[in-house]
Amino acid sequence: MEERYRAVVQRIAHAAERAGRDPASVRLIGVTKGRDAAQVREAVVAGLRDLGENRVQEAVPKIEAVGPGPLWHLVGHLQRNKARLAVGQFQVIHSLDSLRIAEAVDRAAGEAGRRVPVLIEVNVAGEATKYGLAPGAVGDLVEKVRACGFLDPIGLMTVAPIANDPETVRPVFRELRAMRDRLRAGMAGGAFRELSMGMSGDFEVAIEEGATMVRIGRALFG
Repeated sequence: MEERYRAVVQRIAHAAERAGRDPASVRLIGVTKGRDAAQVREAVVAGLRDLGENRVQEAVPKIEAVGPGPLWHLVGHLQRNKARLAVGQFQVIHSLDSLRIAEAVDRAAGEAGRRVPVLIEVNVAGEATKYGLAPGAVGDLVEKVRACGFLDPIGLMTVAPIANDPETVRPVFRELRAMRDRLRAGMAGGAFRELSMGMSGDFEVAIEEGATMVRIGRALFG
C-alpha cells in the first residue's frame, strides 16, 4: 500500500508539473468502494488523508472502524432518502445533480447545524448510464444551490467515459473546466474553484486539464 500510495502521489506531481501547476493544488481522494476497513486503515497509515465512498450505507461501518482523522467524500450518486445520513457521515458531497436532492441535503444540513461543501455532478459526455446534469442545466442548479442556506457549492464533478486511451477523454475534462470557469467568473472572491475529475485510468490527463480533486481506487488499492 505504501508503495502504491507513493507511486500515485508521484504521478500526480509529474502531471501537475507538466501543466505548470503546484502538485499541492491537487487533492488525492482514495476511493474505498469494495475495500474493507483494514485496507482503508492501511491507506491512512501510508499517508492518505481524503477518502471517498460511492454508497452511503457502505461507508458508515468503514467510517466508524477507521475512526477520526481522514476526511470522507461522497463521490457516488446520492438518493434523496439518504441525505440526512450522508450529511452526518461525509464532510464533502460530490454528486448533487438535482434540485430535489440539493433541497434534501440543505434541510439535513440545517438540522445538523453545519454548512456542507458540495459539487454539482455534470454528465459532460451525455452517457445514458451515468448520473449527472446535462451541461445546459448546470448554471440554473448552481444558482439555486447558492441560494440554499446550508450548502456551499465549491465546484463541479464529472465521471468521464471509460477509455483505453485517456487522451480520448481529454475533451470531457477540458469542457468541465471551461464550464467551471464561466460559472466562476460571475462569483465574488475565490469561490467555486474545485474540479473533481479523473480516476485511476485517466487522472493524469484530468490534472493536465485542471483537476483539483482526483478520485483514485484501483491504482491505490490494487
